[in-house]
This record gives sequence, C-alpha cells and structure tokens, in this order.
Amino acid sequence: MKKATPAKKTTATTKVTAAKKTAPEKKVTAAKKAAPVKKAAVAKPAKAESHTALVRRARRIDRELAEVFPYAHPELDFENPFQLVVATVLSAQTTDLRVNQTTPALFAKYPTPEDLAAANPEEVEEILRPTGFFRAKTKSVIGLSKGLVEQFGGEVPGRLEDLVKLPGVGRKTAFVVLGNAFGRPGITVDTHFQRLVRRWQWTDQTDPDKIEAAVGALFPKSDWTDLSHHVIWHGRRICHARKPACGACPIAPLCPAYGEGETDPEKAKKLLKYEKGGFPGQRLNPPQAYLDAGGRPAPPLGAAG
Repeated sequence: MKKATPAKKTTATTKVTAAKKTAPEKKVTAAKKAAPVKKAAVAKPAKAESHTALVRRARRIDRELAEVFPYAHPELDFENPFQLVVATVLSAQTTDLRVNQTTPALFAKYPTPEDLAAANPEEVEEILRPTGFFRAKTKSVIGLSKGLVEQFGGEVPGRLEDLVKLPGVGRKTAFVVLGNAFGRPGITVDTHFQRLVRRWQWTDQTDPDKIEAAVGALFPKSDWTDLSHHVIWHGRRICHARKPACGACPIAPLCPAYGEGETDPEKAKKLLKYEKGGFPGQRLNPPQAYLDAGGRPAPPLGAAG
C-alpha cells in the first residue's frame, strides 16, 4: 500500500503538468484561428456623400476642367443662329465633324430660312446624305425653316418655349442654340454629358430632363453653358465610353469611377483624342483661342487627314 501512494501522486502530477502544458497550446491555437476571422470582417459601408460635399466636388471638377479646356466651345461651325439650329439638328446620330464637313455646301445653296423652306427635298437629301438618316433630317430642317418663316418672320426665336415648337428641335438642341447663339444659360444633356455625370455620381437619373434638373441644381445658372462644354469636351477626349483614359485624367482624384479604364499613364495617353492626342479637331473653322492652344482645324469633306 505504501508503494502505491507515490504512484498516485506521480499520476496526478503528470496530469497537472500535462494540463498546464496543454492550456497555452489551446490558447495559441484559438488565437491562430481567431486572427483570420478579424481580417475577413466585413468593412462598414462608406458614409453617403452629403449634398454640400457633392456640390463642392462637382464645382471643383468643373473648375479643373475649365483649366484643362480653357478654349472649350461648341464644336459645330456656324455664323448665325439659323446655321447653329440647323447644324445641331443634323448632329443627331453622327459626329460634329461630319456635320461641319456637310453644312458648307448646304448653307452655300440655302443661306436663309426662306431659301431652305422652299428647297427641293431631293436636292437637300443629296447634300445631307453623308450625315446619315438624311431623309428624316431633310424633313426636319425644311420643316423648321418653314416654321421660322411662318411663325417667327424668318428669325430664330430666343426663347426655349418657342424653339421646341420647331420640327426636330428638342430641349438639348434648344439649349445649344440659346447658350451659344443668344448667351442664355442652358445645360446640353448629350450622350457624353449623361455618361460622365453618372460616372461622377452627380446623379443616378437616366432621363435627360431629370439629369438636366439634377445637375442644374449643383451649379449657378450662369455656369450652365460653359459647364456643358467642359463635360462634353472631357467625354470626347479623355473619358470615353468604352476605354476611358483614367491614367491621363486630370480629375482622377475626384472621380468615383477611377479605374474603369486604362490607369497606366503611358497607355492612357495613347487613348486621348483630338488636340489632346495631337489630332485635328472637329471644326473646319475653330475659334482662334483653340488654334492658339495648339488645336488643328478639321479637314473638309473628302480631304485626306
């Protein structure tokens, strides 16, 4: 019996020792398992941008673009309100370049609303063929010319409510004319404008009229026309629909969509268009400020380059 007593003590001691050794091991194991759980924890969603913050960011973007495109202007050649409204109607579903290459022949033959109102549709169609949808466009420009003659004495009206009554003239066309021929502020919601303001999260609207209202609320009315130029120019030259040149974008730090396009600076630089890429612009007769900044005129229809 005396021999058995040490044996029991030894067993107990062994168990206690083993327990002491095992405890830290379990803690270490538990700690190892816990670490990945903490790393994989779901991040809290970012706080929504306040309206005030949105206004500040939007206006800063516009200021930055104004420095990048100080020469921004309407990219349709025109000498008077009549030429601008016709050219803008013709620009649907085609480029401003193609319109600018086509209108010299049109206005040489039909310089006034009265002339175009009385034109032979087939002859006008032949001139407008390069712009695409030439039959529908012929109907629109002859129709709006008749409207100008019959309703406004052959003069382009300077009010939105009058302009939109003309065939082929919607709010977008009307604001182009008002802003650039009459100096009356307006927002031009074209395809580039729609794409960029959604990328920048200025609005999530898709309807042009709702986009116009949402973006207009972020800026003073006096800024609307120049804002339109800045956004559209950026969309045509840098922030393309399919391959935006993110790596060459001057407002990248302010853009929520940065990274959707090419971020490598050298590769992005190759995506730039018009004067930013060293190519001719869209106007055959651009403003002097554009030429002074290194811009090049577009070639006439049928010319090389």
